[in-house]
Amino acid sequence: MAKYDLVIIGSGPGGYVAAIRAGQWGLKTAVIEKDPFLGGTCLHVGCIPTKVFLHHADIYDNFKRAEEFGFEVKDVKVNWPAMLARKDKIVKKHAGGIAALFKKNKVESITGWGRIAGPGRVSVEKDGKTTEIETTYTMLATGSEARSLPGVEIDGKAILTNREILELQAIPKSLVVVGAGAVGVEFASVFRTFGTEVTILEALPRIVPLEDEEISPELEKAFKKKGIRIETQAKVESVKKDAAGATVAFKDKDGKPQSIAAEKVLIAVGRRPLTENIGIEKTKAKVERGYVHANAYLETAEPRLYAIGDIVAGLPQLAHAASMEGIIAVGRMAGKEVQPFDRKRCPNATYCEPQIGSIGLTEKQAREAGFEVKTGKFPFLGNSKATILGHHEGFIKVVAEAKYGEILGVHAIGPLATEIIAEPVAALGLEATLDDMAATIHAHPTVWEAMGDAFNAVRGLTINF
Repeated sequence: MAKYDLVIIGSGPGGYVAAIRAGQWGLKTAVIEKDPFLGGTCLHVGCIPTKVFLHHADIYDNFKRAEEFGFEVKDVKVNWPAMLARKDKIVKKHAGGIAALFKKNKVESITGWGRIAGPGRVSVEKDGKTTEIETTYTMLATGSEARSLPGVEIDGKAILTNREILELQAIPKSLVVVGAGAVGVEFASVFRTFGTEVTILEALPRIVPLEDEEISPELEKAFKKKGIRIETQAKVESVKKDAAGATVAFKDKDGKPQSIAAEKVLIAVGRRPLTENIGIEKTKAKVERGYVHANAYLETAEPRLYAIGDIVAGLPQLAHAASMEGIIAVGRMAGKEVQPFDRKRCPNATYCEPQIGSIGLTEKQAREAGFEVKTGKFPFLGNSKATILGHHEGFIKVVAEAKYGEILGVHAIGPLATEIIAEPVAALGLEATLDDMAATIHAHPTVWEAMGDAFNAVRGLTINF
C-alpha cells in the first residue's frame, strides 16, 4: 500500500496550491482528482474562462467606441467560435502548467474518486476498481457546484448554470440572469456588451448585495445605462422551457405577477458544497448543511483532517481564499509558523464593467461592530488616467475608525478596481493607518493614485476633486 505524508482530494485552486507548497516543504504528497484534468471548477468552468470572455467584451466595447479614441473602424464583427477556441486554449495551457508544477515539486496526481476510508486511509475508485493508500494527513478540497432553485430543472440548453453558458455556440438574443451576485453580474456584463438583451432578477433589495451599500446603486446606474433591465426584490416562482427558450415567472417588488421570455436563462443563485460520498461521515468532523466546520488553521474536529475552499463553513467561496487556506493548512502540517486565515483580510473582486474590488468591513458592518466611523470617497471623475482610458465612472470609498485612523475597509467600483484593490489589501494586512497611506507616494498618472486621494478624503484633504 502506497504511503504519503499528505493526500489531497481535489485539484482546484485550493488543492493544487496546497500540494505545490507541500512539495516545496518536503511532504510526500498526492492529489486525487475525479476529472481527467487538473485545476477544478475555477480553471475549467469558472474564474478563468469567465474572465477571458470579460476581456474579450472589454476589447469589443473599445472597438464600438473607436471614434472617441480617434480611430475609424467599420464593420467590426464578433467571431464567437474564435473566442471559444481562445478560451479553451488558455484553459488547456494552464491545466498543463499545473501538471508541470506537480512534476517539478514531486507531487503525484491520481485520477479517480477519492474518499476517506478510515483514520490515515484514503480510497480511490476508478473504472469500478478501488485501491487504498495510507497518509499521515488528509485534506478535503472538493469545491462546489452551482445551486438551482426549487423545482427548476437545469437542462443545459435553455436553462443554464455557469458551466453550460461557457459552451454556448452562439450569442443569445436574450438572457435572463437569476441572481445578482458576482457570477450573475459578470455574465450580464459580458452578454450585454455583445448585444444580448439582458434582464437581471435579484431576490434581495439590491444587486451585488455583499458589497458596501453605496456600491450597489452605482453598479445599477451603470448597468441601466448599458440597457440592462434590473428587477430587485423579485421572487422567482418558476422557470419553464418552451419552444423559443424559457419563460421566467416572478413576483416583482410590489408583489405583482410578472413573466419574461428569453432565449436563455442563467441560474446564478449561489453554490453548494461538494461533500457527498467522500467518507466524511466516518470522521469526527462537524458537517452542517454540507459545509465542513474548521478552525482558522483549517483543522477539522478529526485529528489530521483538514478542509479548505468552498466546502468550509463561514469562509468565502473564492479561489484566492482557497489557495491561502491551503497554504496555511500545509504550513500547520509542516510545523511552520503561519498566520491564521482572517476573513476580513480576504479581498473580493468582481470583473463586471465597471469592476468592483473590496476588502474589509462595509460602512454598515463597521457601525454595527461598534466603531466610530468616518468615511471618505473619491470619484474616478477626478483621476486623469481614468479619463484617458475613457472609464471615469465609479469611486473609491474608505471606511475608517474616526479617532486613530485605523483602516476598516476599502470599496472600489470603476476602472481596474480589481487590480488597484491590492494596495488596501496590503494596508489592512499590515495594519496601516490613514496617515501611513496618505504619506505613500502614488505614481502619476495611474488609476491606482486615486487610492491616495481616497485615503486623504476621509480627512477632507483630497487634492484632485
